[in-house]
Amino acid sequence: MEDRRRAKLPTDTLASARSLRVNATDAERVIWRRLRGGQLPGFKFRRQYPIPPYVVDFACLAAKLVVELDGSQHSTDADLPRTRFIESKGFKVLRFWDNDALLQTDAVMEAIWNACRSAAPHPNPSPDGRGA
Repeated sequence: MEDRRRAKLPTDTLASARSLRVNATDAERVIWRRLRGGQLPGFKFRRQYPIPPYVVDFACLAAKLVVELDGSQHSTDADLPRTRFIESKGFKVLRFWDNDALLQTDAVMEAIWNACRSAAPHPNPSPDGRGA
């Protein structure tokens, strides 16, 4: 019989994820309100999701998509190793500035929705297997 238990996360990664959920930024709260509860049909998101040794802001496992919201402490160069590591685990990473999440929420959500749809397999593949 297959063991379906999850592998245990490193204690510090798990504690960090829990702390980040409690201490969400304003931008994270705004985007989470729009992602939670299946508001993007067919796509379930998790917040402060551990991909050890990192904890990502949001992850959709079905679409293999990670959404990161970056504040002023972030820079492209500093975040590059993190992004590459997450991509090496098979995820596509979308990054948005906190200000964009707060002031252009609809545009951010549209980009997330488009990324989810493009990552998901077509629901009705052709009968002969083309395009699968």
